[in-house]
Amino acid sequence: MNARTEFPLQTSALSQLSNTHLDALEEETIFILREVAAAFERPTLLFSGGKDSLVMLKCAEKAFGVGRIPYPLLMIDTGHNFHEVTDFRDSRAKELQAELIVRSVEDSMKRGTVRLAHPGESRNVHQSVTLLEAIDEFRFDALIGGARRDEEKARAKERIFSHRDSFGQWQPKAQRPELWTLFNTKLQQGEHFRVFPISNWTELDVWQYIARENIALPSLYYTHKRQVVERKGLLVPVTELTPLREGERAESRDVRFRTVGDITCTCPVESLAAGADDVVLETLAADVSERGATRMDDKTSDASMEKRKKDGYF
Repeated sequence: MNARTEFPLQTSALSQLSNTHLDALEEETIFILREVAAAFERPTLLFSGGKDSLVMLKCAEKAFGVGRIPYPLLMIDTGHNFHEVTDFRDSRAKELQAELIVRSVEDSMKRGTVRLAHPGESRNVHQSVTLLEAIDEFRFDALIGGARRDEEKARAKERIFSHRDSFGQWQPKAQRPELWTLFNTKLQQGEHFRVFPISNWTELDVWQYIARENIALPSLYYTHKRQVVERKGLLVPVTELTPLREGERAESRDVRFRTVGDITCTCPVESLAAGADDVVLETLAADVSERGATRMDDKTSDASMEKRKKDGYF
């Protein structure tokens, strides 16, 4: 057998292996989504319109069907989100005939439960307050989120079913064992769970699944021209919320966003990736995590992910 006949067989085998891997991850996620529906009275799925929540929503669609997702979608809006993402969020929820609940940090500011140190402060960390208020308002007992263990070291400590106390806080040393995919879902009054069905996925898995399932995403995830300025190794988008500082000059670059959050703390990376397959190739070559490469708020120790999670963050 010559090389020309061997290569297609090898490619086919690799493709089959990749699909088998994605099938296993999808099956686990669907199982967890159904487990939440069965075990809790008032669950909700956190839906930002970002790629991870869109993958999770695709699995929910497969688990229950269009118009049959048994829990509402919840977004905590800082008021500083990219309009491409919030518009996409609304259209996708409508397409699936799913109930969408949006609660705003700005409303918490009006109530006085959120107070900024200065007008230019990022509202991202303050989402915790608005989220806890929404939990109290709707009496949610389980919140399904799209966090993955490969994103950040504090997230790597999470269980799939992550218990939160009556103050909404995470206690890393008091987590419950999850042997043989058996989950302890018992709650005391006022407590709830954060559930992470794609915990075992990686960024590469997510993009391979997006490519395989042809999942539509906000345009920000693919290459586009944008005015940016380099600060501390990050490409900061130049916007009304993140203007140029004295002595800086903006430049137009081909970029895409690896993760999409609040405008004040989310940065793009240089990229010419125009589709999911292109992003898969870039992800294979990446040597920095997506949050490490793109999030300004993860660069400071006083805003560490573990501290925020203990305070009630997603």
